[in-house]
Amino acid sequence: MFSEEVRQTILVELDRASTARQQGFEGRARVCARRAAGAAAREFLALRGFDAPISALDALKALPTLPDLSPTISAAVALLLQQVDENFNLPEGTDLLALARDVANQLENNAGRNRGEINDG
Repeated sequence: MFSEEVRQTILVELDRASTARQQGFEGRARVCARRAAGAAAREFLALRGFDAPISALDALKALPTLPDLSPTISAAVALLLQQVDENFNLPEGTDLLALARDVANQLENNAGRNRGEINDG
């Protein structure tokens, strides 16, 4: 289970992402969503005994290096790390806010498990 401080950080960033999206600032929403997922990744890595990177982006980049990361989480992280195209868009149907929420929930659910047991629930 994540610390209350980290859970609050994640919730604040997800709320900021939602507000930014409602105000038409999709770029800002993507940044906040990535920060939320990155906070979850940092806490997950720390709870599993890894030296957690300082930045949210570096923490997200570290997740795919784990051999026991589920394909679902790995795919979501890949989308969170994907850069926008020349028109500042992601692939059609990509919702980083939903992905960040899912990644944070799945990482928290798996934080207490032993290595080799990371799954989608």
